[in-house]
Amino acid sequence: MSRHIVLLCGSNRSNSQSVKVARYLRDRLEKLELCDSSELIDLASSWLPLWPEEDTDRVWNAQQSILKKATALIVISPEWNGMACPALKNFFLYAGLGELGHKPALLVGVSAGLGGAYPIAELRASSYKNSRILYLPEQLIIRNVESMLNSEEPSDESDSRIRARADWALQLLCQYDAALRTIRPAIKHPPEFSTGM
Repeated sequence: MSRHIVLLCGSNRSNSQSVKVARYLRDRLEKLELCDSSELIDLASSWLPLWPEEDTDRVWNAQQSILKKATALIVISPEWNGMACPALKNFFLYAGLGELGHKPALLVGVSAGLGGAYPIAELRASSYKNSRILYLPEQLIIRNVESMLNSEEPSDESDSRIRARADWALQLLCQYDAALRTIRPAIKHPPEFSTGM
């Protein structure tokens, strides 16, 4: 079975630092030959109406078909005033068991300063409930993001360190992906337990 990794960029802004991080991670997946294919869902360019408004442009249908093919995910969240951004929170109102259930996911926090941990904690606390997404116990936090991952070569020791940690985290994600392939088909969800408690 092939490995298909979906990168979910949770910023509301086009050409955001989060998209830069997503593109860097996607490039590393390719260069390290960790997946057979990957796709990027950029919530700024593929805008979902605020739940429960009607999705007249059928954006969710397109995202849903991408997610169903995914064997693993990378969820990238910028920190806005200490919180995950609204586009990402809205996404998890749409996404459920059928799209994300029991799929491993690497959380990546993005901060212009020294933050980035709060959105990860927020997503760990609530976004898994109905979707059953399985966040790795490891995560990445790209702090001072404007000075990170900007060129082929690291700009300083911090940039070099986050690149090495990113490579390790991507490899870890793929190990979880391999391990969970036998578990997903074995899990049966009765309709009465389709949402979390």
